[in-house]
Formats: sequence, C-alpha cells, structure tokens
Amino acid sequence: MIPDTIERTVAIDAPVERVWSVLTQPAFLGRWFGNGEPVKVELRPGGLLVFDHGVHGVIPARIETIEPPRVFSWRWSQGAAGEEPDDSNATLVEFTLSEDDSTGGTRLTMVESGFARLGLPGGEAAERHRANSRNWPGKLDQLRADSEQLKP
Repeated sequence: MIPDTIERTVAIDAPVERVWSVLTQPAFLGRWFGNGEPVKVELRPGGLLVFDHGVHGVIPARIETIEPPRVFSWRWSQGAAGEEPDDSNATLVEFTLSEDDSTGGTRLTMVESGFARLGLPGGEAAERHRANSRNWPGKLDQLRADSEQLKP
C-alpha cells in the first residue's frame, strides 16, 4: 500500500506576514525550494509556478489556493521533469500558517497529498513519497531560516 500523505509542522520565530513573504515571493521561493534563482510565479489560483531544480530539471506547478497570509497551495507533477501537472501525475502541496500565541511566531503546516492516486508505473509512486518525505525537512528548515533572518 502506498502512503498518501506527508505532513510536517514547524515553528518559526517570525510573524505570519514575514513567513508568507518567504513562502510566496519569487526570490525567496526559489531560494528555499528551488536552485537559488527566483522562480516564475503567477500568484493567483490557476497561475503557473515554475521551479528550476538544477539536475532534476524544470518542474511546473499550478497554484490551487492563495489566501494571504494563511493558505497557499500548488499541484505539481511527480512524473518527468517539465511535465504539466494533471489528475494522474500530481500531488497537492498545501501550506497553512497560523500565529503561535505562546511565542509570537508562526506555526507552518505543510501537507503533501495524493501519492496513492498517482498513475505512475510500478513502485514509482512509493519512491516519490519516500524521496519527498526525505526532502521536506531540509526545505522547511531553509524556509524557517530565511524567515527568521529576513529583516522586517
């Protein structure tokens, strides 16, 4: 059985608005999730988001939800590099931001779902789940570091 979901929650010592900026602005998004170069992004539902992952190629995504400064989600292909996301090849990545009243910072929850429904051959869906599970902690650590270092 293929696991369907990856979920991670991180506490960030920065206000929600600052974390939102790091989560969605092209230069920051390219730094914490791409190869360091600004990403191409149309910040609207249905808008295109293009990540350059260097050796892994260019990966297009479609924005599903944008509710500043609380919810941001995209659907991205788990197939070949450059492949547009669709119902058979994509997972949904959703970020939810909330204020952490105890610290004055932000609680960010990331959920990636849809692995069990991928129409990929053989064990590829399970391998994508394993690879993404390994990669998310480092990506979220970078997002946290960028948010905490960004000057207001």
